[in-house]
Amino acid sequence: MAAKARKTTFGVLVGNRGFFPDELAREGREIVIRRLGELGYGAVVLGPRDTKFGCVETWEDAKKCAELFRKHRDNLDGIIVTLPNFGDERGIADTLKLAGLEAPVLVHAWQDDATKMTLAHRRDSFCGKMSACNNLRQYGIRYSLTQRHTVNPDTRAFAEDIHWFASVCRVVRGLRNCRIGALGARPAAFNTVRFSEKLLQASGISVETLDLSEVFGRAGRLSEREPKVKRRLEAIKGYTKTGGVPSEALVKMAKLAVVVHDWMNTCELDAIAVQCWTSMEEFFGVVPCTVMSMLSDQLMSSACETDIAGTVSMHVLALASGSPSFLLDWNNNYGDEPDKCVCFHCSNLPKSCFEDTKMDFQDIIAGTVGKENTYGTIQGRIKKGPMTFCRVSTFDTEGSIAGYVGEGEFTNDPLKTFGGFGVARVPGMQELLQLICREGFEHHVAANHSQVARAVHEALTNYLDWHVHLHPG
Repeated sequence: MAAKARKTTFGVLVGNRGFFPDELAREGREIVIRRLGELGYGAVVLGPRDTKFGCVETWEDAKKCAELFRKHRDNLDGIIVTLPNFGDERGIADTLKLAGLEAPVLVHAWQDDATKMTLAHRRDSFCGKMSACNNLRQYGIRYSLTQRHTVNPDTRAFAEDIHWFASVCRVVRGLRNCRIGALGARPAAFNTVRFSEKLLQASGISVETLDLSEVFGRAGRLSEREPKVKRRLEAIKGYTKTGGVPSEALVKMAKLAVVVHDWMNTCELDAIAVQCWTSMEEFFGVVPCTVMSMLSDQLMSSACETDIAGTVSMHVLALASGSPSFLLDWNNNYGDEPDKCVCFHCSNLPKSCFEDTKMDFQDIIAGTVGKENTYGTIQGRIKKGPMTFCRVSTFDTEGSIAGYVGEGEFTNDPLKTFGGFGVARVPGMQELLQLICREGFEHHVAANHSQVARAVHEALTNYLDWHVHLHPG
């Protein structure tokens, strides 16, 4: 089950170089630690008793800093290299090589003051950053960069860089030991959701399976009088409007929720994908949408149609943004507007993404399996706001994981339909659609009310070696 939110913590490596002003390194260390605290992040850093000013310059300094980082390995999400002056390029590279954390690294250089360019005040961090990056590249260490080459820590730009880097770190950490549950087989009609477990495993993502027959069997053994079933039933009623939904259907949803939560807890799953039709409706008598919606709303992303790669896409956005994700179809054009489209699912979207919600029966398959067997869908309109979209897929014949990520917005353009729906505007949407069709990506796309595309792209391409297109290119 997804872990509780924890403070993102960075290892901080403060660079120093002897023939540059020491005072800048001492002062710079204090300012960066203070600033990270103000922004809500933890810091693990050498103290003044460990090395000169708690900075890294020599081989001995590098060994001490590496040992400190290794000691706190389990709590470090990433490393920030900060250069208040030129910094010692070898000390920086040696530290990271000895630490062997394989965590994301951000290289930050301080700004010089053009009115203070004497020997006592010059930083030369502008130049030192290039030398540090050169050495990191020689050592084979991956690293990220601030948007501007040099940036003052007491600025909004620095805050944005740190928040962005924290998102990168959460995605990398969250995927490298991720556990996804596959509840049921792929729907027979959906070749589009086929995927490679082996390629995902190579990136640290494990898949745990459970057959629907076991789910139905476990649910059948539960009495509606059991306390945990009653608790789930009350949670469902408190989650959305259930007027008109038969009580028998609500009890079945509660039993399903108990089984799914128990399975996720036992297997320590972070997210799941579910075979949502039509076995569930024919042999159990409800759609699983409400149960899935509630999971996603708690940042345990849940994708329909056993779309494991779609679940990974949702999980990536949830990690980056810290907010719920949802899976949609790129579904319809919106009139003649080339940068707008209708996004839709039938639906298991999390409550927080909607303007308002209600529970109802599933219109699309009710005619096939009977309306009485399809209660549990969450209907509503996706609220207006920012949008990040993401899709990753496994390409077995190429032996690679690829995808795309970008940003747009959900609008309040007029639309009347059913299920979970909204109008999305994406600049350059026609080019994006060309990419999706040419590269063979699925019609499913993960979305999130955020703007984290750049962080997702950095995490997936730089640190996981996935081939991800940032839209617009």
